[in-house]
Amino acid sequence: MKRFLLSFWAVLSTLFLWAQDTTAVKLSVDQKRVNKDEVIITITAKAIKPGVALYTLQKSPEDAVFSQVSFDSSLASHLKGNITEKGNVQSKLDSTLSLNVSFVADSVQWMQTLKIAETDTVLVKGKVTYMFNLGNEYPSVEEDFRLVVMPENANSENATVSGSRPGEQGQSLIWIFLTAFAGGLLALLTPCVYSMIPVTVSFFTKRSKTKQEGIKNAVIYSLSIIIIFTLLGFLITLIFGPAALNNLSTNWIANLIFFAIFIIFGISFLGAFEIQLPSSWSTRADSKANTGSFWGIFFMALTLVIVSFSCTGPIIGNLLVLASKGSYWGPLLGMFGFSVALALPFALFAFFPSKLNVLGKAGGWLNAIKVTLGFLELALALKFLSNADLAKNWRILDREIFIVLWIVIFLLLGLYLLGKLKFKHDDDLPKNDFGIPYLSVTRLFFAIAAFSMVVYLTPGLWGAPLKGLGAFLPPMGTQDFNADDLPKGFDPSKLTAQAGHGTAASQDSELPHPVKFAEAMKKNEPDVVINNGMVTYFDYKEALEVARKLKKPLMLDFTGINCVNCRLMETQVWSDPEVMKLLKEEFVIASLFVDVHDESVMLPVSEQFYSEDLGKQVETLGDLNTHLQVSRFGSNSQPNYFFLDGKEERLLQEGYGYQPSKGIKGFKEWLNKALEEYKKKQ
Repeated sequence: MKRFLLSFWAVLSTLFLWAQDTTAVKLSVDQKRVNKDEVIITITAKAIKPGVALYTLQKSPEDAVFSQVSFDSSLASHLKGNITEKGNVQSKLDSTLSLNVSFVADSVQWMQTLKIAETDTVLVKGKVTYMFNLGNEYPSVEEDFRLVVMPENANSENATVSGSRPGEQGQSLIWIFLTAFAGGLLALLTPCVYSMIPVTVSFFTKRSKTKQEGIKNAVIYSLSIIIIFTLLGFLITLIFGPAALNNLSTNWIANLIFFAIFIIFGISFLGAFEIQLPSSWSTRADSKANTGSFWGIFFMALTLVIVSFSCTGPIIGNLLVLASKGSYWGPLLGMFGFSVALALPFALFAFFPSKLNVLGKAGGWLNAIKVTLGFLELALALKFLSNADLAKNWRILDREIFIVLWIVIFLLLGLYLLGKLKFKHDDDLPKNDFGIPYLSVTRLFFAIAAFSMVVYLTPGLWGAPLKGLGAFLPPMGTQDFNADDLPKGFDPSKLTAQAGHGTAASQDSELPHPVKFAEAMKKNEPDVVINNGMVTYFDYKEALEVARKLKKPLMLDFTGINCVNCRLMETQVWSDPEVMKLLKEEFVIASLFVDVHDESVMLPVSEQFYSEDLGKQVETLGDLNTHLQVSRFGSNSQPNYFFLDGKEERLLQEGYGYQPSKGIKGFKEWLNKALEEYKKKQ
């Protein structure tokens, strides 16, 4: 009884005397995989005020003051053994409490082993309640913790939520590097850079006393270019953080800014004006190029970077948007790939200076490349405007308008490549032996590609799916006119109920038409859903009720209106006849869009709540779906597919994301596996 009263008194002292002063102790949480099936969660409590005695875990029922770590009940099946404690534990008689107490004066680690396979993603949540003594006070503080244990080799961040799947992050980074490398090769063909190659290499070869010295200087010059651009990628990561750039991809204001930037760069490439950094920068860098060996060469490289910005800037801007998908490493690896390609010819021609004559003169063909890039910049700019338009539901760039603008852009590009359009900085076409202007075979093939795009896009004005560009076009639901409004074989009498097995034999086998958010969200349905007569739901609870009624597994499709990989997955995988048959006949699908936040999808005030997982008020359908994905599945990437039974239990522990390497076969196997697990539970 005495110990109970003492414990009760200690708690009261927390509430009324100290008011939970958490500044005396700092908590941190970490994870470490020890083998393919186990992960150790380590919670470190560190005393940061002098004189703090932090009480250890309860060793026996006799302990009246102690700290405690508890894990969320959802982790019960993952816990292995008891929590262990590591630290310089001391014991003494507390004169105030008249009890022997165990404590640490510096820091203590509490470790718990969890059974988590290396292919699993698990959200680990819990609570730490720690007591400590400071002076005459005995505060008790409670703090929540959370982190995500990601699959092995996934690029996860402790105490954050990430949706990367096994190998997906690695594939993404490799793709970013290769794309950035291709961007660097493209930048070499711009007039600003191309004309600098022979001049710079000749400088090193002619001014150096020996061939070896010329090669060494050219290599230093090339490495300096790589260092400068890689440093740029590092600074971008340092300033904006791992997720900030990626979060911008669905922000309507950011997309409008990107749209404006791409338009400005596109107009610049077309010759209206030159985008240049302040001339004082290049002058200052050029003056430093003669101030010593290494640093002189370094500033020569910096001068190239600044002078060529009008040509490389738009390409770098595009790459940074792409690289934002690579978390911490994206901008860093992107700029590294770009700079390696840009620096490569300077080093190669230094080794083989006799090959410089293959470059040819920087003439009109280089300007043609620059103008072509300008047209492509304008086309890409429309994608960012479309993202903002979809996010805010303005309906100013519906599908047919988007397609019309692309048709016009590529038609003008084709005419330009044929020499039918001229800009102020264009040269005349070269002349043949008879003095007649002629078209090179290279320009002809690029013109054919441009006109082919026009021909391919044209049927899209009447509702053709255009699967090859499905990831870039606005959804079919935004198109006002469709020559084939109803798919072949689709019975208009079933507009309110699509048969789950292709028949209307009984009401129990039919999929009711979605009701909740259907009017607001119908326009965002992807082409593959509309063209195949699929029924998908936009509300989780509504879809769950239908799945329970029809006794079918529920597929949660976490997606987004601006999710490029979602559209690729739908056009490349869902559209397969066998996959489509499985989806339509065997599953109830909830398409849970995470990036819809306009007024049409606002939740009723009574259904709004504060999400601790998101750290914000859940007010819209997009917020609700994001909260569901993060809190229930420890994931925040799209597309991601999870499969549940009628009791809301997972059929497969892992979700399935966009995995190009597995393609149709991999997704079909995953669907069949989920279906088998569902049947086992029936």
